[in-house]
Amino acid sequence: PHPPPQATRRTTPTPPPDATADATSDAWLLLIGEPGVGRLAVLARRRLELLHDAGVRIGTTLDVTRTAEELAEVAVPRFADFAAVDLPVPVLLGDEPEPLDPGTRLRRVALSAVHEESHLYEVGDPVCYVDSTPQARSWETGRSVLEPVLAEAGGWLAQDPPRLERALAAGIHSLITVPLRARGVTLGVVSFYRSEQPAPFEDDDLSLAQELVGRAAICIDNARRYTREHNTALALQRSLLPRGRPEQSAVEVAYRYLPAQAGVGGDWFDVIPLSGARVALVVGDVVGHGLHAAATMGRLRTAVHNFCSLDLPPDELLTHLDDLVGRLDRGEGWAVENTHEDSGIVGATCLYAVYDPVSRRCALTRAGHPLPAVVAPDGTVEFVDLPSGPPLGLGGMPFETVELELAEGSQLVLYTDGLVEDRHRDIDTGLDLLRTVLARPDRAPEDTCEAVLDALLPARPGDDVALLVARTNTLGPEQVAQWDLPSDPAVVARAREAVTGQLAAWGLHELAFTTELVASELVTNAIRHATGPVQLRLLRDRALICEVYDGSGTSPRLRRARTEDEGGRGLFLVAQLTERWGTRYTPDGKTIWTEQPLPGP
Repeated sequence: PHPPPQATRRTTPTPPPDATADATSDAWLLLIGEPGVGRLAVLARRRLELLHDAGVRIGTTLDVTRTAEELAEVAVPRFADFAAVDLPVPVLLGDEPEPLDPGTRLRRVALSAVHEESHLYEVGDPVCYVDSTPQARSWETGRSVLEPVLAEAGGWLAQDPPRLERALAAGIHSLITVPLRARGVTLGVVSFYRSEQPAPFEDDDLSLAQELVGRAAICIDNARRYTREHNTALALQRSLLPRGRPEQSAVEVAYRYLPAQAGVGGDWFDVIPLSGARVALVVGDVVGHGLHAAATMGRLRTAVHNFCSLDLPPDELLTHLDDLVGRLDRGEGWAVENTHEDSGIVGATCLYAVYDPVSRRCALTRAGHPLPAVVAPDGTVEFVDLPSGPPLGLGGMPFETVELELAEGSQLVLYTDGLVEDRHRDIDTGLDLLRTVLARPDRAPEDTCEAVLDALLPARPGDDVALLVARTNTLGPEQVAQWDLPSDPAVVARAREAVTGQLAAWGLHELAFTTELVASELVTNAIRHATGPVQLRLLRDRALICEVYDGSGTSPRLRRARTEDEGGRGLFLVAQLTERWGTRYTPDGKTIWTEQPLPGP
């Protein structure tokens, strides 16, 4: 008998050991011999892996452009050969997009490609889609559009026939366009093209593209919302920070403010002209980031300006500011019950300095703030040994003031802790580096600011930074005239003569009559109502300053005199003849000062 036929065995080839799921091709699946179930299983696995990777790689930052780039990078080459993301400019700025019409321009913010010869719009190019294009239809309807054969898609070719004919010639043959929709709003459109892969896009590819773009749309919308909040906080903060430089000649100033990469903070600085040609230098820091920190900074900065108008000593000013912060933290003054958890200030520091260009004396005090640096004309850098008071709002502890004499041309450097301290560097290392950079007294304040920021700050600072550099000037003897007067009414005539003679020597004849009346009235009031010696001083600065000092702590008050009153009109006359006037208290008396603008050339 014939032997039974030998059974045949089908052998499934083994894929190369270095082959991966992403490299499995339809040709290999056909080689297996079960193109139906096997192909669908492998394609489903590849689809899940792509979506998983998209969830991991898309949305790693809160930057709209970077999120769009991550979407394009994930799609190429695993899903498409070219992927382009087009967004309206308002979305890049954090705003809501406007309805797309023939005049609306999108901007190409991301393009990922297997090679550079695509002939598609490049990143940064404005794109204005005509109504017949798949992108315009996708935006208008909110639905995805599949164009399996682009050579037959007349609506797509109508966008830019010469350019797109070249794209077809380069091998691009199939397109899927998907609207970027999140929370009911269309934020842009995404276009996927095939060129190297011969098979056109199918319905399964369309559903995968929709899932991929849907996940990215949420990330882009989150980034857009963050951008809007960040821009709002930044705009608020910049509106609350100083604009320009105030008119004063006591110091030559330069300043920098750099917001943190993570968000807007509460750092601030100020240069505030005071009476007697003096100037106040302020740097402060509110703990935290965001709108609350920026708004709190504005409140504290306004309070410092108001306290400066009272000419308070530095330690007394910080005491008042400390009391204000404590009351704000306790929620005092709210018209309704305050339940917001961030209503308090949480923490703030401040450094306040007053420089007098006549005496060259500088008084400084601080509340939990980093030490200021003084750069002498010979290049010596010292951090002022200034006692550290508690941060603002704690209360109960007095603030101490340190006075030092600064040589002309010295630089006083004030800054916030973000300049010298971060996660990778302790404060001592930062201070040593700052000392090294500052040891160049020949640099102008602007150059000093640039050198300090270049040396101490990383490309993406983790905290916001305020830096203020002030080079001191002096008012020399040729700009100051001073007379000690006895407390005798007969001396008033001598004071008038001295004022007239000094103004003649300065060539200010036009101001002689007015200044003579002002000095006469102030000296007469000091002799009549005050005690102790009287001192008259004229300063020729940006304005003509007339000051009268006496030993009394009682300040005159401007009032409206009645018809039958014999006095009370002198101070009113002074206020009418001068541009500004006020009172400055000292430990042993007070100074009444006035300012008059100098005549033009």
